[in-house]
Amino acid sequence: MTLNAKILPRIRDVPRADWNALLPARGAKNYHPFTDWGFLNALEESGCVGAGTGWQAAHIWLEDDLGQGVGCAPLYVKSHSMGEYVFDQGWADASERAGVDYYPKLQCAVPFTPVTGPRLISKTREAEALLAQTLKDICAQNNMSGVHLTFGDSALVERLAEQGFLIRTDRQFHFINRGYDNFNDFLEGLTSRKRKKIKAERRKAQDQVQIKRLRGDDIKPEHWDAFYDFYQDTSARKWGRPYLTRAFFTIVHEAMGEQILLVLAYQDDTAVAGALNFIGGDALYGRHWGANVHIPFLHFELCYYQAVEAAIDMGLSRVEAGAQGEHKLARGYEPVATYSAHYLTNPSLRDAVSHFLAQERRVVKHHIDVLQEYAPFRKA
Repeated sequence: MTLNAKILPRIRDVPRADWNALLPARGAKNYHPFTDWGFLNALEESGCVGAGTGWQAAHIWLEDDLGQGVGCAPLYVKSHSMGEYVFDQGWADASERAGVDYYPKLQCAVPFTPVTGPRLISKTREAEALLAQTLKDICAQNNMSGVHLTFGDSALVERLAEQGFLIRTDRQFHFINRGYDNFNDFLEGLTSRKRKKIKAERRKAQDQVQIKRLRGDDIKPEHWDAFYDFYQDTSARKWGRPYLTRAFFTIVHEAMGEQILLVLAYQDDTAVAGALNFIGGDALYGRHWGANVHIPFLHFELCYYQAVEAAIDMGLSRVEAGAQGEHKLARGYEPVATYSAHYLTNPSLRDAVSHFLAQERRVVKHHIDVLQEYAPFRKA
């Protein structure tokens, strides 16, 4: 059977049902919200990606000779390295100093979303291999410096290494639900000192606000208006400008509102802070937060403790709280390795990066091992 690859400049060039048919259904344990057609389309329709953003969609769509979809991959042509959370600016600088253009490059990822999930989406290994080869072919045919598949699962990244990709590792902090009945049950597994510290932090935050968890139709436009104000403030302080537009939140809510958990903090019926989460089949993904008041420990309460409590209530196996943040360790979040795969077309750059990554992987592994020694859990 012949498989044919198409490049989609817009995800709506393929029907929603066809794209999502290649993914686990909503409600399945392995459902992942960020490669859902609705999420990727919301980014495009709201102008978060597209002309003028440095993220130009070029999704791969595989069809068999009967016109049936057998594989797909979220893919973007990049003119910069912002919004990726796997940092290659040093590689770009080295390439440019050597007189070799680093941009444009290809990014197989979900924009602005440092969450491990499906990247080369297919029903067969044959289709997966063709998707990987198509990534390399696009680079060769368009004189691009390479392709970067970020936040892929470890098994996929290992298979890509057999096709000439370089493996990169990093680490995040995730809460692991070990069958807890409630938040207090989770606390009982911590050392006495950490347990008391978390209880004190929650008390100090909750004494000053009332907290509401909203999902689906309970989230109204005024809630999004308030949250967007919080998000803009945090974005301005962290990286200078917000990646997401106000329209994005409306569109993604219409497309997949039941997969959204919005946690808001109130003072006198006025929202003063909020945290946005997406609900997967077996995980809660913490994505953004912001506040227009300073309340000690409110960030920890909304982003970490409320997420843990919600995940336990929903029977989810973990909370993924985004990139970076060693302060999460003391709050019961554990170090977990993340993976990416990089194919570079310039041999000299590839050799230099390969040497660097071999050293970096050893450092990351050692760092995770050390962090695990400082986990706040009681020793058996």
